[in-house]
Amino acid sequence: MDFKWKHTDRMIIIMAIRWYVGYSLSYRQVEELLAERGIFVDHTTIHRWIVEYSPKLLKKFYKLRKRICGSWRMDETYIKVKGEWCYLYRAVDKHGQTIDIYLSKRRDTTNAKRFFQKCFRTSGIPEKVNIDKSGSNTAALKAINKDLKSEDKILIRQNKYLNNLVEQDHRFIKKKVKPMLGFFSLKSARATLAGIELHHMLRKGQFKFKSHLPIWEQFCSLAG
Repeated sequence: MDFKWKHTDRMIIIMAIRWYVGYSLSYRQVEELLAERGIFVDHTTIHRWIVEYSPKLLKKFYKLRKRICGSWRMDETYIKVKGEWCYLYRAVDKHGQTIDIYLSKRRDTTNAKRFFQKCFRTSGIPEKVNIDKSGSNTAALKAINKDLKSEDKILIRQNKYLNNLVEQDHRFIKKKVKPMLGFFSLKSARATLAGIELHHMLRKGQFKFKSHLPIWEQFCSLAG
């Protein structure tokens, strides 16, 4: 990962990012924690680090993540951006492992399809997907199935009981986002959520090679 031209050591940058995405802290609180250790960084700089590096860390992690199983649960939750509610698409497999996320201003077939295609790029095509009774999610999966070979077609299930797994998993993300009092742009929201989801996946033990290590060591190793 490129840290060229940064005036701060890369491990300090990664440490600040992990504090913010891993705990219920504000940018100013992270600034204070760094100052206590003799590291003086403005909170706006910490914000820029989050936006720049969180998506890169998540992208790298996808290449080192444990294999996802073929049975998925997909659902949406709400995230406030610039005072308006946006939709955060999330999916986990039947073991609770996070698959991927996608933040959108709208909840419709187009964005549901984009989310599924994003999941396929990082985790392959599943055997079956459990969704709620949303018409847009159903339409998106049916449209995707039309382009797949008969042996690759996805089984679409609508079972509220099975979707409890992903609905419960939303709580961890909401717990981290609530103290932030919303985001000021879609770009910063997507970047911050990428970091939060990454830390959440590390807590679940989804790192393929280093899940036996402490979370902070796993997180820092991604910057190597």
